[in-house]
Amino acid sequence: MSEFAPTVGVHSTHPKTMPEAHADIPVWNAENWFYEDWQVGHKIRSLRRTISEGESMQFNALVTDMHPYVADDIFAQSEGQFGKRLVAGAFVFSAGLGLVATNCVNAFSYGYDRLRFIKPTFIGDTIYTIRTNLEKSPKYQKLGLIRASYEVFKGEGELVLYCEHIQTVLYKNPADFVGKTEK
Repeated sequence: MSEFAPTVGVHSTHPKTMPEAHADIPVWNAENWFYEDWQVGHKIRSLRRTISEGESMQFNALVTDMHPYVADDIFAQSEGQFGKRLVAGAFVFSAGLGLVATNCVNAFSYGYDRLRFIKPTFIGDTIYTIRTNLEKSPKYQKLGLIRASYEVFKGEGELVLYCEHIQTVLYKNPADFVGKTEK
């Protein structure tokens, strides 16, 4: 068992546009923790998902990535370094992070660091992701910065992608951070 408290669905967002009884129900796949609630060291693991040829090609078409390694089966088999088609790294990044995305309504993406495509991912590979909360620091008058790592694995534990996501997160009590921030 984890020593960390769960963060998913802890509070409701209480939208004013729906019946009060409905607004009190926590939102599925959403978090609304604040900077103070975020726990360094907390980890979550996603479900696994298999990447199909159809979704791989749909992603390639959407972003106009028709590189022969991802779009040309004949090239990939006869001339490619791996003997089969790759899944575009941008898709592995998007799908891998999406697996652990929980839509915190108080957090906003600030950027990504240390993005690395460690090993190739192929059509038909099954991936899963582990997110680890790394660090946090006060930054702005109403927002602090948090950093989490995302490790995307294929199969049963082969690391294929690593990155760190930086987000700004609202303080629950901004007065607690007066004098500790840049602005």
